[in-house]
Order: sequence, then structure tokens, then C-alpha cells
Amino acid sequence: MPEITGYQTIRTIEGDTFDKLALEFYNDEKQAAWIIRSNLDYCDVLIFGAGTEIKVPILTNVELPETLPPWRRAT
Repeated sequence: MPEITGYQTIRTIEGDTFDKLALEFYNDEKQAAWIIRSNLDYCDVLIFGAGTEIKVPILTNVELPETLPPWRRAT
């Protein structure tokens, strides 16, 4: 299970979503739950406007599923 070792505070741009941010920061949109858990005040937001300040957890020990194709394993 991933561990949170810290947080990076960012400001959203118009059109950001939790899964888009997860893809940008973790290269895996399925990790969006970590960002949502760290920003429960915004858990009902589907698409962010510009300038919302949110915390993005810094994750370590992220395990890749064995079913992940080789082209998705590259970091």
C-alpha cells in the first residue's frame, strides 16, 4: 500500500479533474482517490475552476499491478 510522505500544494487550472491530476502527478489516473482523500472539502467537485488550492500527496511504495501492460510500467 502506498505511503504518504508529504504534500505538494497546487492551484488548479480551469478544467482540472481529480483523475487528470492523478495522471499528471502519478502517471496513473486510478490513483485519484489519494488526492480526493487529501481534499475532502472538494470531493463533490467534478471539474475544477481556476485557482482552487489543493494538496497532492507525495506517494512512496506504489505497487504496479501485474496486469499493467509494459508500456505503462515505464516512469
